[in-house]
Amino acid sequence: MRKGVMGMANNWKKVKINFKTVKLSSFIEPIKKTYSEFNDEKYSLVFGVSNTNGICITGKEASKDISKYIILEEDCFVFNPYRINVGSIGINDKKLKGCVSPAYVVFKTNNKMNPHFLYYYLKSEYGNHLINWYGNRGGVRNALRYNDLCQIDIPNIDLPTQLVLLKNIQNCNGTLENLRHESENQSTLLTKLRQAIIQEAIEGKLTTSWRKENPVRKGDPDYDAEALLEKIKTEKEKLIKEGKIKKEKNLSEINPEEIPFELPKGWVWTRLGEIGIVNPRNCLDDNLEISFSPMNLISEKYGVNPKFEVKTWKEVKKGFTHFAENDIAIAKITPCFENSKAGVFKHLKNKYGAGTTELHILRPIIVLSDYVYVNVKTKKFLNEGSKLMTGAVGQKRVPVDYFSNYLIPLPPLAEQHAIVERVEKLLSMVDELEKQVAERKEQSEQLMQAVLREAFEGKSLAKEKV
Repeated sequence: MRKGVMGMANNWKKVKINFKTVKLSSFIEPIKKTYSEFNDEKYSLVFGVSNTNGICITGKEASKDISKYIILEEDCFVFNPYRINVGSIGINDKKLKGCVSPAYVVFKTNNKMNPHFLYYYLKSEYGNHLINWYGNRGGVRNALRYNDLCQIDIPNIDLPTQLVLLKNIQNCNGTLENLRHESENQSTLLTKLRQAIIQEAIEGKLTTSWRKENPVRKGDPDYDAEALLEKIKTEKEKLIKEGKIKKEKNLSEINPEEIPFELPKGWVWTRLGEIGIVNPRNCLDDNLEISFSPMNLISEKYGVNPKFEVKTWKEVKKGFTHFAENDIAIAKITPCFENSKAGVFKHLKNKYGAGTTELHILRPIIVLSDYVYVNVKTKKFLNEGSKLMTGAVGQKRVPVDYFSNYLIPLPPLAEQHAIVERVEKLLSMVDELEKQVAERKEQSEQLMQAVLREAFEGKSLAKEKV
């Protein structure tokens, strides 16, 4: 027995064990029965383990030969020795019939240990601490083998007492599970609210009152989208004549069947390629310091501008995507596109930059960048683009033609500012609500850990006796 096990200087939460312990080896045994020994179709279904769902169908392709796969028994434990430190362990308490890869560790408890009591312990902060302690391989990739598992210190509690404590734990967990479900439901509703705000923004529903106070003024781009579109076309033709941009191929005519909803008065339909330059190139001095954005510095979260490193132009001018201040970027490769990695480049070093080749860029002409950004964050943009991706699995990309020809509603310029302001205000309120939900979820997790601590330290029993 030992007390006061302390952790090593690694990145896991260290806890002090203040109760008498025994080694787990006295309470478990490995399971090594293979599929070849059973040769029963009922066990041919292959399972994996995740840190959120426990034993589950992972969707990953199994080996064609599963003869050496290990059979699942009722209430057995399964874990990935390389990922148990992040919670990838499950218990077969649903009587699943199947097998798992021989790369997994599979074991069961004997008649001196309740499997559910042990499961709660291994998922507690004590269990996590000891899994990391005994799985630390000193510089080699950490892994918890079966022999390491046997060394884990568990509470020295007899089976009848385990059952009493387990009942208390499960009662509390049931209550907290209801709170967790409520938090998840709230998170789902807030995600839907985000999309509803964005969709209503591009339909003009957020600025109905603004239009009443600011009626259409024909010929004024600030209050008439037709005039704005004409001004954009004139500016684009001027840039082509001056040789600053190349003439692009004509975009598709807008068909009535494409139009998804009726526009407010003073708005027009157009295509992204009409209101800007798609995938522009920069011509800069080689020694100019500019911003460089790899994919990992581009966020999926709404309103987060891409971050960047500083490089010289000669380092990145070849083989990378070019952009400039206020350009809009979308990731074009899977799964970054589907995850909505996108942003508006702001506060760039010397107002120019380059980055990952897996981007499509729009350099808007006159139009407000932040308004265009609202459009590329809609579910419609993502869903339609996902259907048109081409290329091999894992390397699929959104074609540039989809980006250029994407249909967007164009409000007058002044209303674009009003829309962006309204969206930012409403989404900041959603951010605050999401923060509150996350805090409540964290509090419920902390409460569960407190219940487990009391159980394993014998405090909950002491309270019952009192």
